[in-house]
Amino acid sequence: MPDLSRLLTPRSVVIVGASPTPGALGNSVLRNLERHGYAGAIHLINPKRDEIDGRPCLRSIDDLPDGVDAAVLAIPGPAVLGAVQALAKRNVGAAIIFSAGFAEGGEEGLAAQAEVARIAAEHGMIVEGPNCLGLVNYAAGVPLTFVEAPVLDLDGKPAVGIVSQSGAMAVVLGTTLIAKDLGITVSVSTGNEAASGVEDYVEHLIDDPATQGLAMIVEQFRKPARFLELAERARAAGKPIVLLHPGTSSAARESAATHTGAMAGDWQLMRAKVERAGVILVDSLEALGDVVELAVRSRPVTAGGVAVLTESGAFKALTLDLAESIGLALPQMSGDTAAAMRAAIPDFIPVSNPMDLTAQALVDPDLYRRTLIPLLADDAYAALVFGIIQTDPATAARKFPYIIDAVKGLNPTKPVIFAGLDDGAPVPPDYIAGLRAIGVTYFPSPDRAFRALRHLIRRAERDFTHADAAPVALDLPRGVIPEYRAKQLLAPVGIPFPQGGFATDMTEAKAVAARVGYPVAIKAQAAALSHKSDAGGVILNIADDAALEAAWDRLYDNVAAYDATIALEGAQVEAMGKRGTELIVGARNDPDWGPVILVGFGGVTAELLHDVRLLPIDLTRQAIIAELRALKQGALLDGYRGSPALDVEAVADLIANLGRVLAGTPAIREVDLNPVVVYPSGEGVVALDALILAD
Repeated sequence: MPDLSRLLTPRSVVIVGASPTPGALGNSVLRNLERHGYAGAIHLINPKRDEIDGRPCLRSIDDLPDGVDAAVLAIPGPAVLGAVQALAKRNVGAAIIFSAGFAEGGEEGLAAQAEVARIAAEHGMIVEGPNCLGLVNYAAGVPLTFVEAPVLDLDGKPAVGIVSQSGAMAVVLGTTLIAKDLGITVSVSTGNEAASGVEDYVEHLIDDPATQGLAMIVEQFRKPARFLELAERARAAGKPIVLLHPGTSSAARESAATHTGAMAGDWQLMRAKVERAGVILVDSLEALGDVVELAVRSRPVTAGGVAVLTESGAFKALTLDLAESIGLALPQMSGDTAAAMRAAIPDFIPVSNPMDLTAQALVDPDLYRRTLIPLLADDAYAALVFGIIQTDPATAARKFPYIIDAVKGLNPTKPVIFAGLDDGAPVPPDYIAGLRAIGVTYFPSPDRAFRALRHLIRRAERDFTHADAAPVALDLPRGVIPEYRAKQLLAPVGIPFPQGGFATDMTEAKAVAARVGYPVAIKAQAAALSHKSDAGGVILNIADDAALEAAWDRLYDNVAAYDATIALEGAQVEAMGKRGTELIVGARNDPDWGPVILVGFGGVTAELLHDVRLLPIDLTRQAIIAELRALKQGALLDGYRGSPALDVEAVADLIANLGRVLAGTPAIREVDLNPVVVYPSGEGVVALDALILAD
């Protein structure tokens, strides 16, 4: 990791392109430093001025004293490269480049950015940007940005670090978190990441004792493996990382390439990997702010259901609808909890979850405390949400103080969340501050509260255990490995295939058929023939030797008619199997993110429903089964409308064994087992086809 101290806590700063003009970038940086009371030396450079606002101004970078810590380049793009070279000669430790027009601007800009990176590496210089808005170290009072940065008091507040490739979104997110009365330790925009990237700043914030969580906006991870290691470290340290990563649409991926010079990768693959490492992935700026606030302000969220106390029967019904749609469990009270609740409420209020307290608390405000007690004691509930009508200051005064006192007195170990039903109600700020002071997150709408809570519960429910399975190394030739050879390689490591074998002539084909028994299928084999069916290279239900002879000739004729340049190595002869439920199982070794396994339902629904999951290769057997059941058609695995339950354990074993192969054989680029036929429970699975692509 590079030493970021000269950038984040510089003892001296130079503004290249300083200006007396209000609103100019260099002038704005200077005003920020002055407003924050920056105590270090400030050097100004402008070739046309001797002073700016009473501060001496140098004409050239060459006039700087040796060893200034950080430089801010508020100059046009064409002048940046020369400035960086001059700064390196003066042993400047770090540089922030605001200018755009580098990697995102075409070949010339990409070459200029590469030269900036070369100079930085040669001289040990940290470079933030280009194409960024700079940074603000609120904890140290160092605002190196042209955006007006407020002075924050961090004392006693939950504090978040912001890391964003987008400068504008870093500012927007900072505004959101400040409005939530959260502290911000450091906010940094990395831009094009010529010589420092999001991973560098994430590592700094993980090690920063004042930072309790991280909020990130990233369009592409340029060092995915390093980020995953850091995410694991953050999880172990109890510092949640909440990530917003655009790119689910093809248009968004194209935009990312032009915006930050990123070539966005496969979003679903990224999601599988970062969530495995413990990252919370959200899909909007609103959710990013909500989830990170809940994560750092509330008590730790564990796995389990949610209890809801509200004052409206209609809202109770709406909550049940929303919870079902987002997968949020609302367990009904039972046993001791139900009995304690019955004793705590009037007879006319039924015991339920959500619990409609009606308007009774207006005349019996201790009802809030009494109903909290049994819910907080019940381990079935990971969190409790108050869905409260606020309306006006007079109504708020009859509710907030009693809820605040109840929570404060009970000092719960699980999260208690306040969600106002009437967004926009004029709630006195002191009440919201009172809730936040005791660790209660305030949401202006219940929908946002439930969605944020679901993100944290889902993370708590994940099994982060790594499977303890020995990797399997295969000795592979480069290129496409045809079906027969792929099956020979994979069968010994626990991938089940139909009974059969490879034949190069009719004598061998008849011998295989005699061994496995008719009827059989034959499939043309050649490295150049990946899609055998398209070429007529698969013939099924061959009944006897005579039919096999005819089928053999027809197979060769079909392939020759399809493409005369394809020379068949022979044919795979296999016993016909019984019908079952088809799955797709495949694997890919991504050059950036590493290996991942794809599983989903096959047949026509594969493309129609996009019903697939991407699985890390080190999941435990039980975690694989949970992922299988999370498929859209997962109910089919356990039997549906009278159909038998399927052998999910056998599917999990196949996937686990494929993961062992990927872990031990990095030369594999892709594996395709399609289809994989699953039979009723206890009867196993069989992969009908196999193909390996190796580097």
